[in-house]
Amino acid sequence: MKIAISSIGKSLDDNIAEVFGRCPYFIIVDIEKGGIKGTEILKNTGDGQQNGAGMAAAKLIAEKGASVVIAKNVGPRALDVLKQFDIDIFTGSGTVKEILQKFIDKK
Repeated sequence: MKIAISSIGKSLDDNIAEVFGRCPYFIIVDIEKGGIKGTEILKNTGDGQQNGAGMAAAKLIAEKGASVVIAKNVGPRALDVLKQFDIDIFTGSGTVKEILQKFIDKK
């Protein structure tokens, strides 16, 4: 299962970004059997757009094959696009590592 987490930086120790569509990075984590199989750091190319940043980010995440997004806030248009691709959305705050562990532990 691939999980996309909105992040302010390139590390699992960085905090989750305030807004999904305008986060600087996405950390794509491949989870298998309750553990991390691999990670990919992805620059959010839509974060500087005047309009449609959330929709562009949602399409980017869908293209990467993520089935889950974890973010602090997801805008309504991004939410619509994520739902079109059957991507589940979870909210959280803290570091990427903390929220990822909570997800793995089903908390």
